[in-house]
Amino acid sequence: MTNHILRIDASARRAGSVSRDLVDRIIDRIAPTAIVTTRDLAHGLPLIDEAWVGANFTPAHDRTDDQRATLALSDTLIAELRAADTLVIGLPIYNFGVPATLKAWVDQVARAGVTFRYTEHGPEGLLQGKRAIVAVASGGTEAGSEIDFATGYIRHMLAFIGITEVEFVTADRLMLDAEASLASAAAQVAALDLVA
Repeated sequence: MTNHILRIDASARRAGSVSRDLVDRIIDRIAPTAIVTTRDLAHGLPLIDEAWVGANFTPAHDRTDDQRATLALSDTLIAELRAADTLVIGLPIYNFGVPATLKAWVDQVARAGVTFRYTEHGPEGLLQGKRAIVAVASGGTEAGSEIDFATGYIRHMLAFIGITEVEFVTADRLMLDAEASLASAAAQVAALDLVA
């Protein structure tokens, strides 16, 4: 069976991006022959608005053509998620959090009744059985520290939609010691388990 990877790049930079380079290395390491679908968020995503919320909360069979068109991108992004066995996400930390475009992607794919549902025992993610590897790059923020509001958020949101097998490759505090940070990240990539 061919592995299908969904690659999500959130860096605003295309040239010289550490997170993009790490994503390349991760894919080459875990599944160099996989089918890869790329979603480059540097192109931007629309923010959800009143029309989107109204369309989302209208039962599917009652939606107008305009409402279906409003949700078309969300439907496409969710289809990409469903088709993937593995997500590889490039996550630069901007101002202690995730880039706005990555938050916009989360808002588009976190849909009640579609990627998660509410039960008497709490929310349940509907995209189970997938693996996620997140490539983190930061200038000064230490990954996992009390000022890192990015990695905990993305781990939580992936689990919220059912993706609980989440691993991080971190090249953090690059402004302090880039050489050591990049060497550590390379070692983390080398230690990743291959896709079966």
